[in-house]
Amino acid sequence: MFENLQSKLEFALKKIRGQAKISEENIQEALDEVRRALLEADVNFTVAKNFIDEVTQKALGVEVKGNLQPGQVIIKLIYDELVALMGSNKSDLIFAHGAPTVVMVAGLQGSGKTTFCGKLAANLKKKGKQPLLVACDIYRPAAVAQLKMLAQSLNLPVFAAEGKNPVEIATDALIYARKYARDVIIIDTAGRLTIDEDLMQEVQNIRDQTKPNEVLFVCDAMTGQDAVNTAKAFHERLNLTGVVLTKLDGDTRGGAALSIRKVVGQPIKYVGIGEKLDALEPFYPERIASRILGMGDIVSLVEKVQSQFDEEESAKLEAKLRKNEFNLQDFLDQLRMIKKMGSLRDLLGMLPGMDKAMKNVEVDDKAYGKVEAIILSMTKHERANPKVLNGSRRRRIALGSGTSVMEVNRLLKQFEDMQKMMKTLSKGNSSQQMRNFKMPTGFKR
Repeated sequence: MFENLQSKLEFALKKIRGQAKISEENIQEALDEVRRALLEADVNFTVAKNFIDEVTQKALGVEVKGNLQPGQVIIKLIYDELVALMGSNKSDLIFAHGAPTVVMVAGLQGSGKTTFCGKLAANLKKKGKQPLLVACDIYRPAAVAQLKMLAQSLNLPVFAAEGKNPVEIATDALIYARKYARDVIIIDTAGRLTIDEDLMQEVQNIRDQTKPNEVLFVCDAMTGQDAVNTAKAFHERLNLTGVVLTKLDGDTRGGAALSIRKVVGQPIKYVGIGEKLDALEPFYPERIASRILGMGDIVSLVEKVQSQFDEEESAKLEAKLRKNEFNLQDFLDQLRMIKKMGSLRDLLGMLPGMDKAMKNVEVDDKAYGKVEAIILSMTKHERANPKVLNGSRRRRIALGSGTSVMEVNRLLKQFEDMQKMMKTLSKGNSSQQMRNFKMPTGFKR
């Protein structure tokens, strides 16, 4: 995420590092590079220009004190301006004082609108809400079926009605929600390949009839300025209350995330970071700014770990580590916990400096599948006692997991190294073991 923009900004900021003081002359070249990096990331031209003007004005009025270097001051100014550009603070979903809360979701076809409806429903259900999904996209083939499939996986209801138009369906859904005590209504409206008057009039009529608390526009972050321009057109007709950026985990240049708040005037509320229903996160401007500048995002990483953290299981694991009883079953359990947190590259990217360190490293998340298959091909006794794995057992495991004996041997050697590291850590002497240890994943240079 934002890797290209990050590398270009790093190159630009090298020009100011090492300078003894800040002057218009020595920052101009660096900020010209920053402007170029923003434009190449598909940031709106006016937004990029105003951004540079603000940073320049603030930089020239700053006095560098103490041990600070001019480069550090400029980076802080750019960070602050990035945060301000994207909205300063997280913007929460607006709930009605009296149920039901109505959330209308709009956007172009292919933006991930229906999938977002499912993700939002999953997110709200996890928080104790009782969502109702409403199928108002009656034009796209299988759109209603897709919404029903998502709802079924969440054990949630879908309101759909054959033979009625979308405005009637949305209106009837309000009556249904009140009758069956559903406290949040998520209306999936129809999308089109391009903006057209019929689409706009239909979603405007749905909005007028249902009077939603939230009108969220879903756009594909990979489309850059096209997404921003489309959001602006929708806002002019619907008075959007927020924006959702999907596919932020893809090869996005960052233009939409950096421009849309300023151009549309409404906050980014959520970002989609994968295909799974739990791959939805609130948008934190300060965390995104940190990642763009290569500072990592430790807070988000900690939150991901805490979401999978089980205090009782953690205590059991700690006791095993202290007794040097960490086995392959324990390792498999920890591996599965990591998998639930998302892509390994994304997780590593949250560590300061890791985006740069991992630039030329291929991280193969599928390698986890091989490791899992190997361990699952073992008996419970073998997982608890890896030392019994002789040659014939290893051949059987390789055959059962669809791997080679060499891959089985490699995993067992890495696990043995891990056990040694765990033993050393429990004694408080970790530095050498940490240098020698290699996690059994799919890293390739």
